[in-house]
Amino acid sequence: MIKRIYQKQIEASFKAFPAVALLGPRQIGKSTLAKLFTNQKKKNILYLDLEKASDRKKLEDAHHFLMLHKDDVVIIDEIQIMPHLFSDLRPIIDEYRKNGRFLLLGSASPALVRGVSESLAGRVGYVELPSITLNEALVSNITQDKLWLNGGFPASLQFKRNADSFIWRQQLIRSFIERDLRMLFNIELNPKIADNFWQMLAHINGNVWNASTIATSLGVSSPTVKRYLEFLEGAFMIRVLDAWYINAEKRITKAPKVYFRDSGLLHAYLNIDSMNHLHGHPVVGSSWEGFVIEQIIQQLPYGIKPYFYRTSQGAELDLLLVKGITPKVAIEIKLNNTPSVSRGFYECLSDLKLKSGFVITPKSDRYALNTEATVINIVDFLKKLPSLLK
Repeated sequence: MIKRIYQKQIEASFKAFPAVALLGPRQIGKSTLAKLFTNQKKKNILYLDLEKASDRKKLEDAHHFLMLHKDDVVIIDEIQIMPHLFSDLRPIIDEYRKNGRFLLLGSASPALVRGVSESLAGRVGYVELPSITLNEALVSNITQDKLWLNGGFPASLQFKRNADSFIWRQQLIRSFIERDLRMLFNIELNPKIADNFWQMLAHINGNVWNASTIATSLGVSSPTVKRYLEFLEGAFMIRVLDAWYINAEKRITKAPKVYFRDSGLLHAYLNIDSMNHLHGHPVVGSSWEGFVIEQIIQQLPYGIKPYFYRTSQGAELDLLLVKGITPKVAIEIKLNNTPSVSRGFYECLSDLKLKSGFVITPKSDRYALNTEATVINIVDFLKKLPSLLK
């Protein structure tokens, strides 16, 4: 089993809040991690899976049932299926206030589950469980290339053959479109349009979002495609990377970029099943860019926000890390291990009043291109990142 590093975050939240919400996409290993964590607590555990009708039945009178288990650790899986539970939990928590009572597992962003923030404000801590990170993969003897090709869903990485992983990911996509979206958000979506929409996102991965163009291609309205994007983002499948545009002196791009959060799902959608195929595909550059961005974002501490930056003249940074309103780290992402950097990179540094930036590659040594640009591989950059953000 691939060892996750998020148990410490759960432990810290358990000590601070009566309820902890462990969030992430379906099949990412939330249930496995929750059971592993709670078993180590050596307490009585009650596990409720809200996909099971029998467990939903138990919670018809949630107050009575859960107060019978007030001294147990209660895990409630797929809690977004019964969103009213967030309101039900408030008096239960207040009546017997003790930290670490509930571990709530969810596959949808709290922002899309009505009433969550209002119901449990001050009573719940949030921990997001992403796909397997590069640091976790390397510790488990999974290569960088395998993680990039097959993505970070645990089951996808545990196949010995890339072909088997590829089939698993295609089945996951089919299940997500035909069943999971409806279950997560209690809505009816046209599966064909949803599939076509996701297919389009795969082909524009890493590009600036243009709702009207996509809407026209799909034959639906702009509000409809915005809603579809919101659902995919809320299900932790798509990363919407906002543009940094506080600099009012420049004409700059304000629309966000969109990326697949999991490179393996991107490759499955584009029928890429090997490294040779990936390196020969037009999407290889944007795939690597999205992979690197996701690895960095997963390591960001609280208070640091990710953006991209682009001027109307075409000068661009792939990733800009910002603290408050202060740009901290400028990043360009290149697939070539001996990269060159365009003049636009230096123009961006000047705009943002940054003295230098980084050019991240797959496997290059670290070296200075000049006083303003340092080339570094992704593994070494992730090690250096904490010191850059102090």
